[in-house]
Amino acid sequence: MSTNPGKTLLPIARASISTALGRSLEVVEDADWLQELGACFVTLTQDGRLRGCIGTLEARRPLLTDLKANAVASALRDTRFSPLTATELDRTEIEVSLLSPMQAMRFDSEAQALDQLQPGVDGVLLEFDRYRSTFLPQVWEQLPTASEFISHLKHKAGLPHGFWAGGMRLSRYTVSKWRESEVV
Repeated sequence: MSTNPGKTLLPIARASISTALGRSLEVVEDADWLQELGACFVTLTQDGRLRGCIGTLEARRPLLTDLKANAVASALRDTRFSPLTATELDRTEIEVSLLSPMQAMRFDSEAQALDQLQPGVDGVLLEFDRYRSTFLPQVWEQLPTASEFISHLKHKAGLPHGFWAGGMRLSRYTVSKWRESEVV
């Protein structure tokens, strides 16, 4: 991988979205490490507000394929937002988060699980029966305590804020991230 992968990943994400919106944008996609299995999220913001975020939690396809698919999906298929338009693209900032492998957490209670979390570091995947949700580590900026973070993660999954039951599964991961405004 290059010394600054963001200089490769961000232009590819922008070009993928541009192409999907009918604007051709050529970029270099020949780095060997892009063919290694990888999992990423692509987050779009406008004026600091979320505009789309789609990703993959586990590395099951080449990073290049994952990046392109998630970039287009975050722009056009995030059901929380209307599809991005070509006129919006110029004022949309892109962030790419490359995920580490998942680590299942072991705990006997919610309090024990909360004690293990590292605010600002851990991304978390919550699973219970058919319910599932995740927050990237960046979400700690808005939800700085472990109890708030998990409460909102439960709500995102469709569970009540105060819900807890045996069979609750949590896994954590970290990310390396690059934002267009920060990559020079």
